[in-house]
Amino acid sequence: MIVFPNSKINLGLHILRKRPDGYHDLETVFYPLTLTDVLEIIPLGSHESSTPLLFTVSGAELQGSPSSNLCVRAFELLKKDFPNLPAVKMHLHKTIPSGAGLGGGSADAAFTLQLLNKMFSLGIPTTQLLVYANELGSDCPFFIINKPCYATGRGEMLAEVQLDLSAYQVVLVYPGIHIDTGLAFQNIT
Repeated sequence: MIVFPNSKINLGLHILRKRPDGYHDLETVFYPLTLTDVLEIIPLGSHESSTPLLFTVSGAELQGSPSSNLCVRAFELLKKDFPNLPAVKMHLHKTIPSGAGLGGGSADAAFTLQLLNKMFSLGIPTTQLLVYANELGSDCPFFIINKPCYATGRGEMLAEVQLDLSAYQVVLVYPGIHIDTGLAFQNIT
């Protein structure tokens, strides 16, 4: 099966304070965009692979090792609770620039959770998908809901808002600079 994990923008970003756990409390509005990656997951027969996951990537360059990719981590997270989850081949084609604040990695992870749930009839309710997504990253839960949301906390506390920007054209400018989100937030004083 193939899905198209979309990007998002933050409409405003108000950082309130640094928390004792090292994260920051913030306020923002997440808004989904149509710029997407492509994620394909194919079940593998037991004779095709001795590993539970074959993961490949094409398109835009990714930072880090494949084992740290959020899609891989999403698969491993589900595999812990669903040990009979079949082996799969997962291919991610990146078009959303990484390190650009567009949530591409988070979207890929959330869509991985949803696709595995659907493909293998795991029966995971949305409330539990949100819990899994939150374990993967602060803005991952947004992509489970994937509607305009007012976000607080680390970005994981979400309330849907009525906001339609379809009458407007959103122009994204990406200068080719990768900014690690964790590092950016660490340097806020």
